[in-house]
Amino acid sequence: MCGIYGSTIAYTKHQVQDKLERTKFRGPDKLDFKFLGNEVNPVIFGHNRLAIVDIDERSNQPFTYNKTIHIVFNGEVYNFKVLKEQLETKGYSFHTTSDTEVMCAAYMAYGEDCVYHFDGMFAFVIYDETKQKLFGARDRLGKKPFYYFLKDKQFEFASQLSSIQMHHEHLTISNKAISYYLAWGAVPDPHSIFNEIKKLQPGHCFSLNLNNYDFKERVYWDIDTENKKPYQGDYKEAVSELDDLVKNAVSTRLFADVPVGIFLSGGVDSSVVAALATQTTSSKVKTFSVKFNEKGFDESLYAQQVADHLKTDHHIIECNYNEGLDLIDTFSHYYDEPFADSSAIPSMLLAKHTRKQVTVALSGDGGDESFIGYERYKWMKQVNHLYNLPNFIRNTVAKTAGLAPYYKLKMIGKGLEYDDINSLYIASVTGVNMSWLKSDFDYTDVPEKKYLFHSNKNLYERLTDFDIKTYLNWDINTKVDRATMAYSLEARAPLMDHSVVEFAQSLPTDFKYNGKIQKRILKDVLYQYVPENIFDRPKAGFTMPFAEWFKNELKDYVLSELDMVSLKQIPNIDADEVYKMIQQHMDGSWNRYPLIWKLLVLKQWLNTNGKGYTIK
Repeated sequence: MCGIYGSTIAYTKHQVQDKLERTKFRGPDKLDFKFLGNEVNPVIFGHNRLAIVDIDERSNQPFTYNKTIHIVFNGEVYNFKVLKEQLETKGYSFHTTSDTEVMCAAYMAYGEDCVYHFDGMFAFVIYDETKQKLFGARDRLGKKPFYYFLKDKQFEFASQLSSIQMHHEHLTISNKAISYYLAWGAVPDPHSIFNEIKKLQPGHCFSLNLNNYDFKERVYWDIDTENKKPYQGDYKEAVSELDDLVKNAVSTRLFADVPVGIFLSGGVDSSVVAALATQTTSSKVKTFSVKFNEKGFDESLYAQQVADHLKTDHHIIECNYNEGLDLIDTFSHYYDEPFADSSAIPSMLLAKHTRKQVTVALSGDGGDESFIGYERYKWMKQVNHLYNLPNFIRNTVAKTAGLAPYYKLKMIGKGLEYDDINSLYIASVTGVNMSWLKSDFDYTDVPEKKYLFHSNKNLYERLTDFDIKTYLNWDINTKVDRATMAYSLEARAPLMDHSVVEFAQSLPTDFKYNGKIQKRILKDVLYQYVPENIFDRPKAGFTMPFAEWFKNELKDYVLSELDMVSLKQIPNIDADEVYKMIQQHMDGSWNRYPLIWKLLVLKQWLNTNGKGYTIK
């Protein structure tokens, strides 16, 4: 796990050093860069290394293989040992025990098709000196970030936007990206907060001819929206196969030359990972969870129950108010684009204290999307029945619910005004009542809608496909990458192994969501190792008590940061309406904390990163 950087722009050594120092937290073990290429085609590769596999300096990057293949790589290729054996039979030799060297040999053996052979999380660029081209890729599910700038004969890429931003002229802040952020809580791929900087999308690779700067991007992996290979076995067989798949995904992710632990929230997903980890290693597994003192936010008791049953070496990290407040002040340094998921703060606290004992941590990310786990899927199932009613009946229900004094009923009434269930789902994610957002374009019109607006699959399969391409990528992956890398901790997600995701997509819906049981098959894998009664409780999210803090400890902070003068300086919002909504939160009539947090983050980013830039 590292930070990568590269450019064909003729920066000085001092400027390159600055760019790498800005994201040194991603890889504090070794900072290095090389001026490759020549006067006609200059190429600079830089790297911040967090040593995980083959921690010897021989595997430092930028790495050169066979004198002409150079690479900078962030992530892990978990099947590199098997791939290495295959390449050795083809005559390739190796001088390290790293996956980095194997990737170079795989490129030489398979060319751009090497990406099909990589099982892992990665963002990399290879400079092929002989062919005078750059080839790069981002992993299938988008675990690792990749930003790039391309204009004329200038190409620059990095793990984080701030590295490109430094010493870069002519960048402008995207007004469109601000609207996207205010709606989705993150800037969706392929956009960034700057008009001139883009993100390479998950499952995409590219090549850049350095002689004529012809840039070609293509998709090498995507979701099967037609379900061409449905699962043929019965439920019992599926449970056994999923057990094997996840067990293998966990086992490969436990491999490292540094200490490894597991994030354990006490929920189904992280408990599956922890349980199968105890089945695949003889070492005592270290687990970590967060504890909050505020009532209704402390899930550490459930994590402790799971840890006690599995006999893990469990550590509870107590989150206190002052430490959380400190992270708010430095938030935009690590999340160098506006990012509104407030669970990023407890994620950072968890990473900060976990890093004191391990360098790698496994998480349960991806389980809800693949196995129909979110509460909103249950809600959509209930509301969908209303969309089967004649329009006049649905309109009557909508008007009646809209007049009710209860927030949830009002939102249901507002939601039923949408023409179809797909549009309602997007509104439920972005916000059913968005009258406060002033945008001159349709911020819900994203290319990923194609995974939702089709008839090849049922509603629930389409919802999860859409969330894999949007929420999992734009939000979860961003949150976890920045939170963990802020403290030089590598996060690995077994349930996001593409073989697990593809298997889940092939299953009949009732294997995953049967009656009232969500994540049915994943739970049945878990219950082989941990008693079911431990999980007999409502699903909990990973969040902080911001709603209460904003009315109490942080009230003065919120009111000073988001007074009317400040609100009028924030682009694309109706300041008067937002001000009323903030007052509603303070008097307890409405819970507006998501909006308050979203605006605080944007304001902080504009104050610290946006000065001197034109918004257009």
